[in-house]
Parts: sequence; structure tokens; C-alpha cells
Amino acid sequence: MIFRKKKHLVGLDLGSRTIKACELVQSQNGFSLKNLALMDIEPGLIVDGMISRSSELAGAVRTLFSKHKIKERNIALAIGGYSVIMKNITVKKTDEKAMHSFVTMEAEQYIPFDINDVNIDFHVLGQNKHNADQLDILLVAAKKEIVEDYAGIVEAAGFSPAIIDIDALALQNCYEFNQGSENNTSALIDIGASKTSLNIIKNSVPVFMRDVSLGCGQIDQQIASHCGCSVADAQKIKAGEHSDKITEDEIASIETDVIKNWCAEIRRAIDFFYSTYPEESFGQIILSGGGANMEEFRELLALETSTHVEVINPFTNIQINRGQFDTAYIEKIAPQAAVCVGLALRSVDDK
Repeated sequence: MIFRKKKHLVGLDLGSRTIKACELVQSQNGFSLKNLALMDIEPGLIVDGMISRSSELAGAVRTLFSKHKIKERNIALAIGGYSVIMKNITVKKTDEKAMHSFVTMEAEQYIPFDINDVNIDFHVLGQNKHNADQLDILLVAAKKEIVEDYAGIVEAAGFSPAIIDIDALALQNCYEFNQGSENNTSALIDIGASKTSLNIIKNSVPVFMRDVSLGCGQIDQQIASHCGCSVADAQKIKAGEHSDKITEDEIASIETDVIKNWCAEIRRAIDFFYSTYPEESFGQIILSGGGANMEEFRELLALETSTHVEVINPFTNIQINRGQFDTAYIEKIAPQAAVCVGLALRSVDDK
């Protein structure tokens, strides 16, 4: 693929409920926000991380970019879910040319897919602290079908897929850019419409990652079931539209029940982390995604995990022109923008 000399690109996060795009400009004074665009899409275009209606999704991306006058053609996008495997492994030291072949052979024992059906990449984390002849490596494997489908959406929309990242790593990139990579352990939790990802990082290294099929869409589905209406209508009711079929107290009860389930699932994942790494602990939970703005969720999660919980601000170290952007709106949608900001921080010549 041939890229223009310009390194900058647009971060595009294709969620099952909302698509988000972020464009940053870098100067001697750091990064500034050039474009930030969000648009809701119809339910069913993306289901469990799989694209089911590609032409409609590509059309939505074109509309988003056109409406917000985004001209840049190079795109960084993210994939995730059960078609992506990330694992820390240890391999014997070898020369750089042979490393990829060696890692690919080693990867077969960790990947539950046919090795011919996946794209494999890796990042060397450093020398293993217990054996100087070995390297610690972050192994990433993604089904070729998923990679091709997501890249195909960008191409069908008229753009160039310059980078395909993993959503959990893009979120980590955003977090570390804005809050630093201190020598501590943090849990990054992204609550989307249909998927929640957990990435526990220690000294900038992912040590435990898990995706679970839960999210804000569960609230919509339960409201729809209660009212006998479509999910789209349920979303309007949740947003405040009056309905004779459900009371505000019933909506609040549904939200509370779903949130309790989220916290229980997250606690189970954290307990598994502790059983796997009994000597480890983390000092804070950082929330992102649409669910991060729910105060009841933040409070219950802090209580359930006995851990400090805060919401990510992906724009802490990014300059925002107050004359160009509504800062109140930016603050409101900030947790949903974290992944696309992490993608926008990349450049076309990144490995």
C-alpha cells in the first residue's frame, strides 16, 4: 500500500450502536483537535463484532465524514471481540529476520483457530526477567475474515485503511498519552453497546485481557421487551421520550438490574485475574464507552471491587479550540471517544 508523505490520519471506531471519528493535528505545541464526529447507526449493522450489512455501514461512514467535512483519506480503525486473541508469551531469543516465523510456529498452541485463517503480529516487550535467553512478547492474532471485512468497509466508503489496531490497545494508547504510564497497575474497562472489554495493564504492558458480551444495548432490549416495541423506539424512551407502556421507575429498575449484572461479570473477571496473578493488584479502574457516564454504575462498581473508579478524559493533553467546538458536548461524549482518539494518535508510518 502506498501512503502519502503526510503522517496524519483519522481514527475511526466502528461500534455496534455508534460510529466515531477523530482527527488530530500535531504541531510543535502538541496535538490539537481538528475533527470529532459521532453518529448513531441502526441496530444490526454490526453484531458481536461481525459486520452483517456492509453496504449500509460503508454508507454511514461516508455520511459521517461528509457531514463533518473530514477530508483526510488515511484511516486507522480497530477490531476486537472473540475473533481477536491477545496473549503474553515467552519465546527463545532469535534474530529479527527469523522472529516472525518462530513466533508464528509458537502461536499455534495458543490460538483456537486454524493458523492459516489468522493474521499474526507481535510486539517484543523485553527480556524475560527469569531467563536472559528468552523474550517476553505480546502476541496478537486476528481472523483474516474480520480484518478484511473491516478494511473493506473503509475502502467501500472511499478511504484507505492505513492501520488496523485492536480496540483495547487503542484505548490503552489514549489512556497513557493523557494520563501517563506510571509504574502501577490499572484496569481499563470499556462499556460499549454490546461488548465490554477489560484490559489490565502493568507498567504499560497488558497483563490480562477479556471481552464479555454485555453493554448498554441490554437496557434497550429489556425496555423493548417490556413495552413490546422496537429497539430503536426503546432507545428513544431511554433518552426521555414519554411512553404510556413504561414508567420512569420501571426504566430505573431495568437500568439497575443491568448495571448489577455488569458489575458481577466484571468482578468475576477481576477475580480470575487475581487467581491467575495472586501477587498482583491494581489501584484504579478507568472507565470509557457509553456506559461510563452512568453514575449508578460507577458507584456500584467502586463498591463491588473496593477500587477507585474514574472516567477517562481522552482530551486531557489535547488542545481544543473553544471557538470551534462546544466544550460541554465534548465533555459529555468524551468517554465514547477514547478509542478513536487512541487511533488518531497513530501515524501512517507506525509499525
